[in-house]
Amino acid sequence: MAVSSVEARDNAADDSDNNLSLVTSANKDFAFRLYKKLSDHSDSQGKNIFFSPASISAALAALSVGARGETHQQLFSALGYSSSQLAQTNVDQAFRTLLANTAAHNDLTKGSAVFVDKLFKPKPEFLDVLKQSYSADGFSVDFLNSTEAANTINQYVSDKTNGKINKLVENLDPDTVMYLLSYIDYKGEWEIPFRRRLTREDDFNVEENKKVRVQMMTMEEDVSTYIDQEIHTSVLHLPLKNSYSMLLLLPDNMTMLENNISPAHVNKWMKSMELRFWKIFVPKFSIKTSSNLNDVLKGMGITDVFVGQANLSGLAEEKNLTVSEVRWENMKERSLLMLS
Repeated sequence: MAVSSVEARDNAADDSDNNLSLVTSANKDFAFRLYKKLSDHSDSQGKNIFFSPASISAALAALSVGARGETHQQLFSALGYSSSQLAQTNVDQAFRTLLANTAAHNDLTKGSAVFVDKLFKPKPEFLDVLKQSYSADGFSVDFLNSTEAANTINQYVSDKTNGKINKLVENLDPDTVMYLLSYIDYKGEWEIPFRRRLTREDDFNVEENKKVRVQMMTMEEDVSTYIDQEIHTSVLHLPLKNSYSMLLLLPDNMTMLENNISPAHVNKWMKSMELRFWKIFVPKFSIKTSSNLNDVLKGMGITDVFVGQANLSGLAEEKNLTVSEVRWENMKERSLLMLS
């Protein structure tokens, strides 16, 4: 049987589209599973949770490029990538496509960076995949000179976040050999803007018996709405001036929402929205948080990378490499892996 070059290209395109769909679906599922773990974690009790699952997925997927054996399987399983359906090269190509798609949006910047100790020798093929598929800028630093290394990392992050995060790292372990950083910076505009003259100080109910004074944005508009009777939650859809949008959820019971929400709910809402007239109040706020994800990721099955049996032989020939810390920093979003 002869197969033409056109048919071969079409089959390759179909495979690529299918792999992209599988990775995108897994990333969505990972986002909700990670949120559930974060909301259940003791460090998050009574606190706001603000994170970008896309940057965390990208950082872990980039790490999996250098993982082998059980270590690789743990990363793939936690991220939701089926080893029977996806190879590492399929995941790499999917992230390459996803990052290329974001480049079309002037209000969104997304990418990665890897800071490597000048005496550490990662495999060239590892760095090449990070550059080609994860848009990773590469830098050589001297982690023994912790002040200089920290200044280099902090300046890079400050530049990428327009100064929003200007001191990501302070104390660097001299045993560190690599920092892997994934970032997302987004600044969008509302399709229907809140009018500045209607923003005024008002009460915001933080808890049932606690109010704070905030600058409250207000609008009266017909907006897309869904009332989810199953989880007793009202949903408002506020589009931005691109393909992105914000979903505002107002649950009767926050615990019920957190225990049940899934990608299927979001798909249902988006397909079944109806225009309704609302008077909307949204507080102006900023959030800056920092959190260590080690325990949360261990709870999701990623254990080997944090201990001596980590197999990162695809990253470097050096033995006994471990990930000492996975952390996210927010004002704009950053997720980082520290390898030592």
